Amino acid sequence: MNKALRETVIAGNWKMNKTRPEAALLIEELKNTAAGAGCEVVICVPYTDLETAVSLTKGTGIKVGAENCHFKDSGAYTGEISALMLAEMGVEYVVIGHSERRQYFAETDLTVNRRTKAALNAGLKPIVCVGEMLAEREDLITEDVVELQTTAALTGISAKDAENIIIAYEPVWAIGTGKTATDEQAEEVCAFIRKVVENKYGKDIAEGMTIQYGGSMNPKNAAGLLAKENIDGGLIGGASLNASDFGIIIKAASGGL
Repeated sequence: MNKALRETVIAGNWKMNKTRPEAALLIEELKNTAAGAGCEVVICVPYTDLETAVSLTKGTGIKVGAENCHFKDSGAYTGEISALMLAEMGVEYVVIGHSERRQYFAETDLTVNRRTKAALNAGLKPIVCVGEMLAEREDLITEDVVELQTTAALTGISAKDAENIIIAYEPVWAIGTGKTATDEQAEEVCAFIRKVVENKYGKDIAEGMTIQYGGSMNPKNAAGLLAKENIDGGLIGGASLNASDFGIIIKAASGGL
């Protein structure tokens, strides 16, 4: 595997944080942080912050993503936002199947697949999340769970469309807990995910796919994680809400520049 073939993407997932004024302040700080970055920098923000984010990041190296999208283009789905609506705003990325969506909002492998397809059809780049719970790791079925989630998410998706997908490995037990997988644990699962992709689409697609780590990456552990051959960036939670912390991670992803 040649890591140089893949784009490194550092994506901040703000979750349900930041009013519009707060978002504007953070984005202004991030402009300097992201200037000259040697990786793709993305901020995935709440729906109410999207217009602010798209406006303030124009002409910068920062891309904007949403935290979810519906699988229909329109219809009687009160409270939902379609991928087409996001694309029309100028949004470029969208997080799909985050563990919190699966845990609290009844997301399933089927709806993750349908949302991924909708995002691709709208021209968005999906960041598809997969990962095991603590009990599943302890039962030694991490690979079984991750393979099922990855395969389900990619069902019915062509090799050409797969080139626009990012997969984020986020062990559920390491999200918002302060715990993180060791560099070796994260590398092992990301390498396994790449093998699953290779089995489905072939070596070229697998080697070119960005696979992130998304379990409490922070300024202290980012460099070690990002140095691994199969970890091509991070989906960052809490650390993305602080410009200084996010900047350290971006620097680590940029080769320490």
